[in-house]
Amino acid sequence: MKRLILICLGVLTISCTSNAQQKTVKEKKTYSVSKTNAEWKKILTSDQYYILRQAGTERPFSSPLNKLYAKGTFHCAACNTPLYESEHKFDSGTGWPSFDRAVEGSVDKDVDHKLGYARSELLCGTCGGHLGHVFNDGPRETTGMRHCINGDALIFTPKESKK
Repeated sequence: MKRLILICLGVLTISCTSNAQQKTVKEKKTYSVSKTNAEWKKILTSDQYYILRQAGTERPFSSPLNKLYAKGTFHCAACNTPLYESEHKFDSGTGWPSFDRAVEGSVDKDVDHKLGYARSELLCGTCGGHLGHVFNDGPRETTGMRHCINGDALIFTPKESKK
């Protein structure tokens, strides 16, 4: 009988200290650009809405921005915040526009468990729009990071040439 009680207490102790019991509710950030879903749907294309507001993913190799290497800046398609400079873009071979870093302070990170494991999700720091994910398999000679970004989350603004 003592043995049964000890086993029950042990199981109870383990179940009360599991990871599920220790999770904390993360505070949701308030972004400076905030709109209702209806307002976002009015200003974004259906593909942009799917990516930016529903955390979707475009098909690899489907974005014309994937192979664009002109000088300029890649902005958030939802709020026009400058996110990535062309000088930090590289061909990762993954089929999505890839950068080794963002414009400082322009991108937020969050944890995404949609595939059953933790990934670092990238969000626009101004409107909270889903951009893509970050991985540590980028160019070793720079940051070592790969910001894998959906092209539909971006708008490219070419650098003005001096006349």
